[in-house]
Amino acid sequence: MPLYEHVYLARQDVSPQQVEDLTTQFKGVVEGLGGKLTKTEYWGLKSLIFRVKKNRKAHFMLLNIDAPPAAIAEIERQERISEDILRFMTVRVEELEEGPSAMMRKVDRDERRSERRRDRDGRGRDDDEGGASVGAVEE
Repeated sequence: MPLYEHVYLARQDVSPQQVEDLTTQFKGVVEGLGGKLTKTEYWGLKSLIFRVKKNRKAHFMLLNIDAPPAAIAEIERQERISEDILRFMTVRVEELEEGPSAMMRKVDRDERRSERRRDRDGRGRDDDEGGASVGAVEE
């Protein structure tokens, strides 16, 4: 069966639990048509570069799918109908990526950097008073 990476963006006022429910609904569609979801990743609530249907932020979700093309067509049809889905994109790939996606590796890398910075400075960014950085000039 063909392999796909599918990403969808859900509205900002939808809860993360509702995003998981949408994913469960899509999983049922895929399995009902003879495919399977091999991996799901919730990338979080992220800011968008420009407004999409009057939304400045969106919940991002990645699905790795091993299914026939009919299953993808049905998922995309349901996403077009749903008011909670802002955008979606499906890409056919030769093989599915093992382990965390690039977005999740970036999150892990950023967390390690902030931990090193806190260890080096002896305090976190939340410890700054007034929010001014060192060397900043207030006018």
